[in-house]
Amino acid sequence: MTNLSEYGWKSGSGISLYNKIKDDLKRSMKSRDKEVTSALRMIMSEYPKLTVPIKLQSGKKTTRLKKPEEIMDDDILGILSGLVKSEKTVLEFKKEESSDYLTIVESYLPKMATEEEIRAWIDANIDFGTFKNAMQAMGPIMKHFGKSADGNMVKKLLQESAS
Repeated sequence: MTNLSEYGWKSGSGISLYNKIKDDLKRSMKSRDKEVTSALRMIMSEYPKLTVPIKLQSGKKTTRLKKPEEIMDDDILGILSGLVKSEKTVLEFKKEESSDYLTIVESYLPKMATEEEIRAWIDANIDFGTFKNAMQAMGPIMKHFGKSADGNMVKKLLQESAS
């Protein structure tokens, strides 16, 4: 397999995730990198799940596919997260640690916040006295970190701070 460092995405790179995946697909096809090409095609095959609700003239509600210019990075990050989750489930079932596919898909996700980073932010920014219980602080924490924080890890940290 070719060098995976050529592929992947960082949120501040100035290119949308949609365009980066498209560009990387072209590059992987030119370099005949079957693993990356296959993984990127798998990601792109999920795009039809991205829809916009619309109302027909008859009043009936339905959906239409998002146009490429309507697809936001967060839409694709949601797809990638789902693919990573399902691949980890498959690997767990096969009793394997990782796969090339998982590595490729994860290279397009933002770097996850570490437990220490989340704990430090909570200590610096959350006053538990303003909440009825510690779990109510979950909203502001997840709003700050977005998709770069694992909700289960945040929940665990909040449960530890409550006890």
